[in-house]
Amino acid sequence: MQYIITAYDGTDEQAIDRRLMARDEHLKSVEKRVKDGQHLYGAAILDEGGKMIGSMMVVEFPSKDELDNWLKVEPYVVENVWQKIDIQPCNVASIFR
Repeated sequence: MQYIITAYDGTDEQAIDRRLMARDEHLKSVEKRVKDGQHLYGAAILDEGGKMIGSMMVVEFPSKDELDNWLKVEPYVVENVWQKIDIQPCNVASIFR
């Protein structure tokens, strides 16, 4: 099943620092999931000034339980970068695959 993940960073003064400290590990985990076919698309969400304030990604996991297991080890979750996470099932059109 495919899912859209929309995750927003905290809004406290240390939020960008937490993001930047966890970013390398997050990107390494994205690379692994791309190779495994689990991570289809992704982007940083920016505010009007161009500052990163969250993430959007489309992922594919056999079940919601497996997606939840990934979130337990996702660096942006572990390091408390993402403060709000919305998950919606989706179906990526075949033209994009």
